[in-house]
Amino acid sequence: MTTTTPPVTLDDVRDAAARLRGVAHRTPVLRSRTLDALAGAEIHLKCENFQRVGAFKFRGAYNAASRLTPEQLSRGIAAYSSGNHAQAVALAARELGTTAVIVMPQDAPPSKRAATAGYGAEIVTYDRYTGDRVAIAEALAAERGLTVIPPYEHPHVIAGQGTAALELVEEVGELGTLLAPVGGGGLIAGSGTAVKGLNTGTRVIGVEPEAGDDTKRSLEAGRRVSIPVPHTIADGQALHTPGELTFSVNRRLLDEVVLVTDDEIRDAMRFAFERLKIVVEPSGATPLAALLTGRAGPLAGRVGVILSGGNIDAERFAELCGHQVGAGLPRVGGHPAAGGR
Repeated sequence: MTTTTPPVTLDDVRDAAARLRGVAHRTPVLRSRTLDALAGAEIHLKCENFQRVGAFKFRGAYNAASRLTPEQLSRGIAAYSSGNHAQAVALAARELGTTAVIVMPQDAPPSKRAATAGYGAEIVTYDRYTGDRVAIAEALAAERGLTVIPPYEHPHVIAGQGTAALELVEEVGELGTLLAPVGGGGLIAGSGTAVKGLNTGTRVIGVEPEAGDDTKRSLEAGRRVSIPVPHTIADGQALHTPGELTFSVNRRLLDEVVLVTDDEIRDAMRFAFERLKIVVEPSGATPLAALLTGRAGPLAGRVGVILSGGNIDAERFAELCGHQVGAGLPRVGGHPAAGGR
């Protein structure tokens, strides 16, 4: 009998955690009695909106960048991202004394682009609907001798992202269910590796925006499926196909992928702001939306939720949350209550 070694293991996640100790923040875990009552379960929110650069991405970027040789670091790093990985690589490069060139879409949120430049990175823009960001980054890397650190298609990146879930379990104990956003698939792949490595019975649920359901479709088809570039407020999840490496992990570890609409994401962002007193960006709010709508299904025991980031400027936040949405949802105390479609 032959066995296949997975590309990322629990030991890899633990090794990444040791490398990140004292560099990345050990982010807080929040509780809410109101949320517990609405979800019908014990909810633990892992707040990666308090991570360096405002998102979980710093974990994977630094874990990968810190393993480069001195010669590679002397030449610099390249990356491609709509925002959070861009900032993460830019900061990791600065921390490690090297430079970064980041390929970003022209319509990336201005706050994310400004923050990336603020960390010292050079930004090269492209049209996300017609351009190929991977090809652009690889061409720049070949021309300048840079090392590319992709946003999710790298075992060290995946292992670094998994440290958020590892910390969560270390702090609150064994989980019955874990919910996390799914974009390229790195966060959910690392998280699933961590929690199922500790307890094979933990249910892992990914959450995608309804318009960007490439991973859900791919899991149902048993192969990677491409969709048109989605138009969704969850810009960090606006991908057209899952990563090859991440899909190989996620098809083995994910129990389910559920979908939420943009209006439901807005409701979740407002709930986080009004009830939890935190700011979460659209992509980071998708698992909370799945809880508030009941889309995650019946939940029992201890439930972990990774709020992946909080990078949104005040103007955009007000634009998305400043008007009433979700009027069709039942409400408790003025806030959306749980309920299915």
